[in-house]
Amino acid sequence: MDDKENKRIMKLQHIEIIDSTLREGEQAPGVVFTEATRRSIITGLHRVGIDEIELGVAATVYAHLPGLVREARRITDNACRLALWCRCRQEDITFAASCTPDVVSLSIPVSDNHIQERLKKDKAWVKTTLACSVQQALALGIPYVSVGLEDASRADIDFLVAVAKTAAEQGAARIRLADTVGICSPGRMAELVSTVQKVTKLPVGVHCHNDFGMATANSVAALEAGAKFLDATVLGIGERAGNCRLEEAVGYLSLVREQIRYRPELLPELCQTVATATGKGIADNHPLIGSAIFTCESGLHQHGLSINPSIYEPYAPERVGGARKLRFGRKTGTKAIQLQLRKAGIRLNEMQIHSLVCHVRSNGHVLNKEQLLRLAAECC
Repeated sequence: MDDKENKRIMKLQHIEIIDSTLREGEQAPGVVFTEATRRSIITGLHRVGIDEIELGVAATVYAHLPGLVREARRITDNACRLALWCRCRQEDITFAASCTPDVVSLSIPVSDNHIQERLKKDKAWVKTTLACSVQQALALGIPYVSVGLEDASRADIDFLVAVAKTAAEQGAARIRLADTVGICSPGRMAELVSTVQKVTKLPVGVHCHNDFGMATANSVAALEAGAKFLDATVLGIGERAGNCRLEEAVGYLSLVREQIRYRPELLPELCQTVATATGKGIADNHPLIGSAIFTCESGLHQHGLSINPSIYEPYAPERVGGARKLRFGRKTGTKAIQLQLRKAGIRLNEMQIHSLVCHVRSNGHVLNKEQLLRLAAECC
């Protein structure tokens, strides 16, 4: 299937983003959000158009959750679903139901590492526990029960399928596959999604970690294989190397796959809110939100931009709240400098142009457009 056809299919397909900044993100070492910050993050996610917000872990130790669910419902005015992540424990499920979220995402491990070594259980326990947990959640009136299969990428595929089928048979509405230690490749992720979707007929979501830098790529591969949901966190914050970055997911889906309900121009403000709250800086070349991603010094690229910006830019800067910035230094050639002079109505003879270009390329500094034009004026 070529990219044009793939793009057409994904445009028609209903894809949704689940943000887990307030759950997975707050698991990152040293990250603790204040109530005010939580409200700001929820507001930002709502404005960007996120479909589902995972507000935290359903456990009585997190006594703020009932109030947070109510506040989030007020902020979003029911425009997105509100979810809680929950272990398959009776007391946690009971607490989750008391918070009245729209979604409870039950989580249970499916790899031998987790089942046998961490929990000291067996595979029969997993299936029985999951069945009872889904039944309990539905009996308590939880409207949408999602089942997350932890460490799915390291599980025996036959057992993974069996657990997914158990979830479907008990009335779960969604299966979420977790690449818990980020070892999947895009091809492997696509295989997992296709297999589980085929046997359960349920919508599939993915929760990808970024240990090998492939969380966003794996999430996109999952969507191309038919998944309907992807998890993400703002700036990718989370355990170890983090998760699929929300800004990358929103940017790709809206700017490339034409999912028009998202508002990527609001991403910088949301990302800055999280960066400030966590004490994490945003690199100037950070995809979609970096301050320098539309800064160009190369003469070759400036020439292309002058002809048609799409030659060297995948989308217009203003689509993500940015602006193009031209810089002039050692990498800038005569044609690029002449172009700026002509636009400003400055006319220099051949000797003056040569002198100006030599000065720009040899002084060790990078000039902005205003500085270049002042220097050119001095040559007149």
